[in-house]
Amino acid sequence: MAPSRDEQAVDLVGSAGASARAAWSGVSRPLWQPLTVTLPPPIFILPFLLLGFCFLLFPIQNKESYSLSPVISESQASIHTFSPRASTDSSPKMSTEQTFIAIKPDGVQRGLVGPIVSRFENRGFKLVAIKLVSPSKEHLETHYADLKEKAFFPGLIQYMSSGPICAMVWEGRDAVKTGRTILGATNPLASAPGTIRGDFAIDVGRNVCHGSDSVENAQKEIALWFKKEDLISWKPAQFDWIYEKA
Repeated sequence: MAPSRDEQAVDLVGSAGASARAAWSGVSRPLWQPLTVTLPPPIFILPFLLLGFCFLLFPIQNKESYSLSPVISESQASIHTFSPRASTDSSPKMSTEQTFIAIKPDGVQRGLVGPIVSRFENRGFKLVAIKLVSPSKEHLETHYADLKEKAFFPGLIQYMSSGPICAMVWEGRDAVKTGRTILGATNPLASAPGTIRGDFAIDVGRNVCHGSDSVENAQKEIALWFKKEDLISWKPAQFDWIYEKA
């Protein structure tokens, strides 16, 4: 006997449900099993990591570049404000330093006043005072007071009293030290060629000239040999050609 229409409908629904369950069982999982996710290989994540680092680094670099500009401008400003102060040098070795130079009796007798004066003028020093004198024994003893205990002291005083002395004051930057260099060593035999003693003297007892050995002694010797009004204050025409900065 043929099935009825109701029985055919029931069979159709049952077969459809079975087919759906069979299809679902191939792609689905039971509720009690954990979910497993398959991740891509690590090499595919690298570009994303690099891109993230770029976003992190770029703002820092920009911040540094923005903050660097004021630092540079401040340093440049400090350099510009320092330069004028450097040009006004107030060190002790100014162009007004003075030294006492004396041409001893042997130098005067040999006609060396002109050549010795020329050495200082050619170097660029300024002559502030000059005179030809015959000092007394007491004056010379005061000048050489630091050598009073030396055995050669009496002979030195006698030698310096034997004739006129050309006393001078020279002015210029580092005049004391440079003046001693121009004169040469106390012993002419140890003086280099080109110095006054190296060119014009042989014996230490006839070493032609005297020069102050320190700024302090120069001031004392100038005060001993000259009055204050004897020192002439003047500016040579070649001053600006000798000194870049006064």
